[in-house]
Amino acid sequence: MTATRTRGAARSTRSRRASSDAVFKALADPTRREILSLLRERRRSVGEIASNFQVSRPAISKHLRLLRSAGLVVDRPEGTARMCELNAAPLREIDDWLEAYKTFWTTSLQALKAHVENS
Repeated sequence: MTATRTRGAARSTRSRRASSDAVFKALADPTRREILSLLRERRRSVGEIASNFQVSRPAISKHLRLLRSAGLVVDRPEGTARMCELNAAPLREIDDWLEAYKTFWTTSLQALKAHVENS
């Protein structure tokens, strides 16, 4: 591999890592997870999302801004409202990352079960 290709691959890895970090940061907050749950059902206006919470609308706007920067929410103006919808694509990358851990836990739990049953 040439030096240019190596640098390009390293840059791509850093970019994916930064993207994953942004998604994890977005998912770390329970309010943002609840917003994603609301958007999983259907697209909603910012005002409709805010009405589901006891925090201020500016606070919800900040949460939505962080979700947008992580690529988890896209919004479009529709008349005087901004309509938000879920973009689940970044979650696939997280699911891929978690897959190795799912395999680890499945194997570990199967070994534990076998140990308990044989004891």
